[in-house]
Amino acid sequence: MGATSGRVIVGHVDGGALRLRHVARFVNEPVRTRDGLHWNLLELYRQVLDGVAAAERETSAQLASVGIDSWAVDYGLLRDGRLLGVPFHYRDDRTAAGVERVHGVLGPERLYERNGLQHLPFNTVFQLATEGPVLDLADRMLLVPDLLAYWLTGTEATERTNASTTGLLDPRTGEWDLELAELVGIPARVLAPLVDPGTALGRMAPEVAAVVGRDVPVVAVGSHDTASAVVAVPSTEPDVAYVSCGTWGLVGLELDAPVLTQESRAAGFTNEGGVDGRTRFLHNVMGLWLLSESIRTWDRGATASQRSSSLQELLGEAAAVTTPVAVFDVDDPRFLPPGDIPARIADWCREHDQPVPATRGEVVRSIVESLAQGFADAVRTAARLAGRRVSAIHVVGGGAQNTLLCQATADRSGLPVLAGPVEATAIGNVLVQARAAGLVSGGLDDLRALVASSFAPVRLDPRGDR
Repeated sequence: MGATSGRVIVGHVDGGALRLRHVARFVNEPVRTRDGLHWNLLELYRQVLDGVAAAERETSAQLASVGIDSWAVDYGLLRDGRLLGVPFHYRDDRTAAGVERVHGVLGPERLYERNGLQHLPFNTVFQLATEGPVLDLADRMLLVPDLLAYWLTGTEATERTNASTTGLLDPRTGEWDLELAELVGIPARVLAPLVDPGTALGRMAPEVAAVVGRDVPVVAVGSHDTASAVVAVPSTEPDVAYVSCGTWGLVGLELDAPVLTQESRAAGFTNEGGVDGRTRFLHNVMGLWLLSESIRTWDRGATASQRSSSLQELLGEAAAVTTPVAVFDVDDPRFLPPGDIPARIADWCREHDQPVPATRGEVVRSIVESLAQGFADAVRTAARLAGRRVSAIHVVGGGAQNTLLCQATADRSGLPVLAGPVEATAIGNVLVQARAAGLVSGGLDDLRALVASSFAPVRLDPRGDR
């Protein structure tokens, strides 16, 4: 499940090759109520059940298991197994108060020493600090994929890669930092037992099996979608960087240990857990959200005949732009909330004496070039902070289809870009399940070799005249 859509995908492993088949796709639209912006989680769960039921019906062999991945940081609070309210969306503006409360107890420098996370105002630790009496009532906090797994099986557990995005996990040990939780007022009782990717969570409960058609086993995967996506980077070389590009652009390196220096903190780098105990050392760049929210702005209030062109048509218009466009700071906080992104880009350009994009093609080209610069800068900084050499950048996820963006990233970084696979998150999810079921074996290099043989990436070399 991504921040804009969810999919049910069946993976088939046979003879050293992996195939994917899409069974269902559904929209993930947040809902604003009087108290803020929320995920429509019950509708998402219904869609998951319907999709898994369709997968079970339409697959010739029985499903070996089901694994769930989603975006990070968001959660549901429960008491005696009952959900306390509708989970908030991380883009809800209530989080600023949580940042103030946590930093009042533990400043940014000390907090980074403890959790190694890039400061993002919506990290779970800040969200929990805004809950007040609701948190006092709760006896469990489950992140979104863990909550869905609980509804499927009745097992309360938190998968480690997603737990690492909460700000409450010790990046050195991979365990909950209970002392930190106590310091910032989060009761230890709400933190569920931790499990690793590949752990069997149990079989589907009877009422779920009645909908799906069978009590399919549920397995923990790299439940943070980026953790699954990084599994599917089709390279066994140690000197590559990755960009997992979707709503967000997660740019970084895979390391054996976290980098917890104050220089790393100041540069906005995070240390998140990866599959098989690896560290995902990365920077969060605003990502394709800038494009999708711009299109929503243009379409809002327009008639069907007035609505903007498709993304591919807009990218074609952007590719045809020959004059220089503004390269703006994609990490500026003004671009985080929903709203009129083109107007905010124009404001940024005026404030920084940059040319204001005059057409939709110029807006899109400005976004593409700015994202590419953000990706290139993040790769260079990651390499410097980690003391690593980088010889190529792998772009995986939906952004791998955006040739204009991938070429611009190659041009601005001076490094070859290898684009694909597009369905990296689903591939990583499926491979962790397949390994748990004994259908494949080995470590990450073995899994990535299987990806490379099944989904060859497209290479784009930097152009010397750019």
